[in-house]
Amino acid sequence: MKYGVMKQKQTVFRLHTSIGRFSEQWLKALRYLWLSPVLTVSVIALQSTGFLQLLDWATLDQFIRWRPLESPDPRIVIVTIDEPDLKKLGQWPIPDAILAKLIEKIKAQKPMAIGLDIYRNLPVQPGHQDLLKVFKTTPNLIGVEKVVEDQNRASIEPPPILKDQDQVGAADLVLDADGKIRRALLSIKPPDHPTVLNLGVKVALIYLEAQGITPEMTANQQVKLGKAEFTRFTENDGGYVRADDNGYQILLNYRGSQNDFLKISMTQVLSNETPPDFFKDKIVLIGPFAQSLNDLFFTPYTSNLFSINDRTPGVIIHANIASQIISSALDERTLIYVWSDRMEWFWVFVWSTVGSSLGWVYGGTRWTVYLLILASGSLIIISYGAFLSGWWLPLVSPLLALVSSGMVVTAYIANVERQDRKMVMTLFQRYVNPKIAETIWQNREDLLQKGQIMGQKMIATVLFTDIKGFSSIAERMEPSTLMTWLNEYMNAMANIVFEHDGVVDKFMGDAVMAVFGVPIPRNSPQEIAKDATAAVSCALAMGEKLRSLNQQWQQQNQPMISMRIGIATGIVVTGSLGSSQRMEYTTLGDSVNIAARLESYDKSFYSEGLCRILINEETHKQINDKFPTRYVGRVQLYGRQQLINIYQAIND
Repeated sequence: MKYGVMKQKQTVFRLHTSIGRFSEQWLKALRYLWLSPVLTVSVIALQSTGFLQLLDWATLDQFIRWRPLESPDPRIVIVTIDEPDLKKLGQWPIPDAILAKLIEKIKAQKPMAIGLDIYRNLPVQPGHQDLLKVFKTTPNLIGVEKVVEDQNRASIEPPPILKDQDQVGAADLVLDADGKIRRALLSIKPPDHPTVLNLGVKVALIYLEAQGITPEMTANQQVKLGKAEFTRFTENDGGYVRADDNGYQILLNYRGSQNDFLKISMTQVLSNETPPDFFKDKIVLIGPFAQSLNDLFFTPYTSNLFSINDRTPGVIIHANIASQIISSALDERTLIYVWSDRMEWFWVFVWSTVGSSLGWVYGGTRWTVYLLILASGSLIIISYGAFLSGWWLPLVSPLLALVSSGMVVTAYIANVERQDRKMVMTLFQRYVNPKIAETIWQNREDLLQKGQIMGQKMIATVLFTDIKGFSSIAERMEPSTLMTWLNEYMNAMANIVFEHDGVVDKFMGDAVMAVFGVPIPRNSPQEIAKDATAAVSCALAMGEKLRSLNQQWQQQNQPMISMRIGIATGIVVTGSLGSSQRMEYTTLGDSVNIAARLESYDKSFYSEGLCRILINEETHKQINDKFPTRYVGRVQLYGRQQLINIYQAIND
């Protein structure tokens, strides 16, 4: 075969190999990436049970604590009733006279609205008539009632006068299962009663009405106030699962805790220590701060649920509700938005695919862990950045999908690799040296398909060796002695093949078949020449080893032998051959037949030599005069019609 033809065929092989590898990569990707949708469905199913709900809430709380502090809302002032105030008063509830005096002093500075977050359904003498007079003459005063009876408190009626004047707001707050308040109940509709607005909503609407802003209902039944549109909370929004969404609720975008609002104590107000115009044109909320009054709640700012001191007064929560409504309507301060269920599911799938991809590309290496950590950090940063822009994106479920997909695919790959390695090593470990075995394993992706090594066309050099006159030797030796003697010979020849980076294809009686250039295809002329050179060098080393063995056997009174070797370079097909019970790696093709025929060619030719080595013309071209050779002739080998040129490698 001419070199030009060989080179052209090599190019064709490389093209087919590239196309084949591309297709195989897609098939291998599908082999692992199918786990992504399965894990996505599993994570979504787990999320739908509510198992991840507490973690989602904890993530939201952490984001709220992480974000930069906002400046106090200058439109809201809190009049606090704390422990020193109670100590000075000497009693609780506050007498009506004191409460009337407090409201009058606030009213004197002309606030925009006053919210009284103290239940006053019964008179507290002295001064009840004074308080009633204040209620009648203060149209911007909003009292409170507890609309819904729950496990903590029964419903509480509002002051009758304020109720008749429609100056009452609901003090009800919505607690999540962990006891924290993350939602604002803007309004509630008791059975057979009119809708009641939240205290914070009532005072906020009074403030906005003075700015010419009133509520409007949009086409999709949302409430629009100025620049803001308030989307009603539904049971599965964000990290919630089947939450109680009665009433008109929104996610509460806290402005801050009790330290983030303007405050002044009741004692300071009553003692005329209020700065001038401190309340002017502001919303003033009056409410208890004292621990002993227990009007305290857990919020996202509560980092320790076991600490009773780390709680927020109810009046501060109403202040946050009022601030959120006013700031959104006037300043376009962001609300908290959530995705639809389908968008959240897609987001989980995206990160599950990222995890599967990392597991597939880097599975079985420490980079998998590093990159999963990096991807997890990226997901957290993306979610936090989105939260700063007003979006509460799911974090726990995509994070779980990312990590589980990466680890499951890695584990799956490890299991597949363990099976593949067992199969590859079963096929090769007896026939190659450790270096070749490791190379085979590193290139397993190009070799294995469906648990076996598929047939591949490639250019390789095949070596056949046989013992001259073995039959007569076998007749004269005891079977056990023959087996020991033959194993010593085979072991020596196989080791030489290993030393020259060849593969022992098979042992056939006294014959050895070795191949150079498999199972990894050679794609360059230099690699093909290197294999041919290694084969001839191996044959010469076999001859030298046989000389040493003969000297040893002569001293042991064992038979001394000579050998024949045939070598041919050309196209072969390699792959797994056999059944599911027994499979071997082997090499087939015309070059194999030529090497076998060269070994058995004219057994009388060069019969006096210790090791006769015949090579075909392609091998002769590839070794490029690296070894001494002589031209034998153009001959017809047994079983072949075409004549070929053969050469003898000289073994001095």
